[in-house]
Parts: sequence; structure tokens; C-alpha cells
Amino acid sequence: MIADRFDRYLARNVLGAIIVVQVVLLGLDLVITYINDLDDVEGDYGAFQVLLYLGMRLPWRFYQYAPVGVLIGALIGLGSMASSNELTVMRAAGRSLTRILWGAMKPIILVIVAVLLVAEYVAPRTEQFANAWRLERIQGAGAVVTERGGWQREGDSFYRFGAIRADDTVLDLTRYRFEGERLVEAASAERAAWRDGSWRLEEVEITRFHDEYTEAQQHETLPWETSLTPEQLNRLLRPINSQAPSELWAYARYLQAQGQAATQPLLHFWQKMLMPLTMGSLVLVAASFVFGPLRTVAAGPRVFYGVVTGLVFKYLQDLLAPASMVFGFSPAWAVLAPTLICAAVGLYLLRRTA
Repeated sequence: MIADRFDRYLARNVLGAIIVVQVVLLGLDLVITYINDLDDVEGDYGAFQVLLYLGMRLPWRFYQYAPVGVLIGALIGLGSMASSNELTVMRAAGRSLTRILWGAMKPIILVIVAVLLVAEYVAPRTEQFANAWRLERIQGAGAVVTERGGWQREGDSFYRFGAIRADDTVLDLTRYRFEGERLVEAASAERAAWRDGSWRLEEVEITRFHDEYTEAQQHETLPWETSLTPEQLNRLLRPINSQAPSELWAYARYLQAQGQAATQPLLHFWQKMLMPLTMGSLVLVAASFVFGPLRTVAAGPRVFYGVVTGLVFKYLQDLLAPASMVFGFSPAWAVLAPTLICAAVGLYLLRRTA
């Protein structure tokens, strides 16, 4: 019974600190981003609409700041208990360091479940809705869902897409068809509309390249035979880091089926799926700061060192991400390596104090 009370008290302190840190981080990000985005005010997109847009994006921001929030929150929660000698009393009462760490990990499990649910079901939808809503306010009805273009290969053809609207209409489509290394046809269409389960090209211009001459044709409409669906095009044109893990996995499987490298979607997929291990390793580092070499340091410097550790961790992941594409090693290792290094450092510092 007393052991359960210890665990609940420890979990309440750590979870409360994480929530406060997350709220502060989101609040600071909201204020800074709001001031910066006021430069985009135009048409029906005013100062209040900017605030609504940023409010819609809070789930995505929550996901982004979750690892840093967990690290700093665990540091503050455990650090405040260490400063008031509560952890010392717990250890004097027979609580082992391992049991205290397990008590601190329990609320992290709740945070991990919340982050995974947000990453899969909430953030991708709110991001897409927020961007479409913002562009409709700026551009009017029929605005594009994204301002990004994209390229895609399918068989012997290479496609360039300008944008896709909320009604699944693709704008500014160009196709280059090859036979071996020889370009045999270039076609462009102002629009490609999805109707009744198939694509229809509109305002089409086709140029065919023969050995001795070129041939040009124009068509008002043409059918577009392709395996690409509106959902796949949305994945291609939307920012890849805001997509759900299931969407990233489906996109990676599609690229692999086309004989293309799927490093980028797999990298973001593993970043989301290995988030529990990332948070666990950061909690170990936070505990090592509290019980290890920084146990006699004031709360301010301890939090500062925690922020520096979080930044180093992030920069290491950002460095290994492009390295996995250049050197060809698994994207999972680009995510897992910094996590394992972080956990190893935390365990080493904790063992020195055990």
C-alpha cells in the first residue's frame, strides 16, 4: 500500500511537470509563430484567422515538442523532489533506484500513448484541414490543398504535379514518357479531375518525338490511365513529416512496388514508431542528471543541461537522417542510434550512483 502511494506520488509529480512544460512550450511557440505569421495577413485571412489557424495546428506542435517536454518535465519533476529530499527519504525507506525509475516511467507511458494517437489520428487531419482552410481564406473557393509541387515515377513515365485542390483536382500536370533512355513523349494538362473512380485530363497538349520530326496534338479531354489515386497524390504533395505512420508505410510500400527508394517515408515512419524508445531514453538521461553528477546543482542549470542534451539528441538525429539516404543504411538505424546512445549514457551515469 505504501509502495503504491510512493508510485502515485512520484507519477503525479513527473506527469504534472511534463504537462506544465508542454503548455509553456506550446504557448511560447504560439506567440512567436503568431507574430511571425501576421506578415501573411491578406484578404479574408486576418489577425483572428491567423490565431484560429495556429490553434488548429496545436496537435502537430504537441507531437513535435513531446520529446523535449518529457525530458525537461522529468528533470523538473524529479529535480524538485530531489531538492526537497523526498527522493532521499524514498531511498532511505527501502525504495531502490530501479523502483523509483519505474515509478517515473509510468506516467511516460500515458504520454507515449497520447503522442502515438495524436500522430496517427489527430495531427495529420488537423494539419491538412488547417492548411486547406488557410489557403481558402487567402485564395478563395477552390484553393489548392498544398502549395508544394512534386515528382513521381510510374513505369516508364515521370510525372510532375503542380498542386492538388480540396476537390481532388490536380493542377498543372506534366508527363514525360521514355523508351529506355530516349524521351518519346511529353504531355501537359492544365487539370486532372477525379470522377467516378477514374482520372480525366483537361486542356491537354502532347508532343511526340520521332527520329526525324516531332508531332504535336491538342485535346480538350483525355482519360488518364494510372494507378495513382487522390490519396496517394495527397501523400506525395503534403509535407511528409506531417503524415500518419500508416500513410507513411503505405507510401513506402507503393514506392518499393515501383522499384524506387523509400528511404524518406521510412525514415519518418521509424521516427514516429520509435518515439516510445526515444522518450524512455530521455527519461533515463533526466534521471541520471538528478541522481548522478548534477544532483547537487540548482534547478536552473540542471534544466539548462537538459535542454542542451535534447538539442544534441535532435541534431544527431537530423544529421543521421540525410546520412542514411547518402550511405544507404537502414532509416531505422538513423532513428535508433541516437536513442541507444542516449540510453547508454543515462544507464552509465545511473550505474555510477547505484
